Amino acid sequence: MSAPLLLGIETSCDETSAAVLRGESELLGHVILSQDVHEVYGGVVPELAARAHLQRIDEVVAAALDQAGTRITDLDAIAVTSGPGLIGALLVGVSWAKAAAFALDRPLIAVHHMEAHLFGPALENPDAHPPFVALLVSGGHTLLLHASEWGRYQLLGETRDDAAGEAFDKVAKMLGLPYPGGPAIERAALEGKADHFNLPRPMVRGNQGPDDDDWFDFSFSGLKTAVATLVRTLDRAGTLDRERNHVAAAFQEAAVDVLAIKTMRAVDHTGCRRVLLGGGVSANRRLREEIAVRLGSDGDVLRASPRLSLDNGAMVARAGLFRLQRGDRAELDLSADASLPFPGLIRRRR
Repeated sequence: MSAPLLLGIETSCDETSAAVLRGESELLGHVILSQDVHEVYGGVVPELAARAHLQRIDEVVAAALDQAGTRITDLDAIAVTSGPGLIGALLVGVSWAKAAAFALDRPLIAVHHMEAHLFGPALENPDAHPPFVALLVSGGHTLLLHASEWGRYQLLGETRDDAAGEAFDKVAKMLGLPYPGGPAIERAALEGKADHFNLPRPMVRGNQGPDDDDWFDFSFSGLKTAVATLVRTLDRAGTLDRERNHVAAAFQEAAVDVLAIKTMRAVDHTGCRRVLLGGGVSANRRLREEIAVRLGSDGDVLRASPRLSLDNGAMVARAGLFRLQRGDRAELDLSADASLPFPGLIRRRR
């Protein structure tokens, strides 16, 4: 019996993506269409994102099927991100998937966007499976989990305000750098010195202990405010242009330091020295290097390539395969949920 053939659809934010996946890792076709229109505004405009998905989803799916040399009638199931994300954007993908599943009489699989990010590395690395500590960092989420097995996750920490990716985007905008902010900050930081400015490390204190509520949690609003204050000071002094790269480097170092500190706390807490990095910010080279250095030679960093770290249909198809094999099916009255709860998530007892 041949491995299942799945179509994965992702439209949670500003990437319209579709992928055709056979089994666990045979990626036959994969298309990601990013929406450049948001660069004008320095961030995602939800209404424009939804319209762009609606205009492009047919051709994106068709291109993925064409790459795969597959007809839509060959599919065994259709997986789609149903949340969390921008509600209008999500509805485009969910509506398309429901219509296709109904017309083809195929199983419809609802996928949680952040669980899909856990499966991204598994598409390229057969060793990227639980148990592991997972740091999920994206434009809308920052989560620290311990995965004992697929589908069973313990939440250790999360952001209390801004997500890491959002902070990168906002700081890039302050510095006059293009959207998306993550790659722009990373490029600018290469030309700057991280120790040129001293920026705070929010929720990292010398008197913190494992019993404190904020031991594993994140906060990036204070760091963002500190950068805003610094930028205003430099701008008034007329020195922002020559200091821009130093500010970018200092911000990146502060954000990476906080993410790495919290992740290593999770490693020590669980005794698990396998760390999986997922989400768009996990493509940041400085973050990957710092986690690897702190883990040392007896630890493993599990990560996807930059393409599969960003929002994409392949990770949705892989997560959908897991759900399909568990017997999970969505009904045709499935709706998008902008705040969809993470499946199988257990909160840590404090």
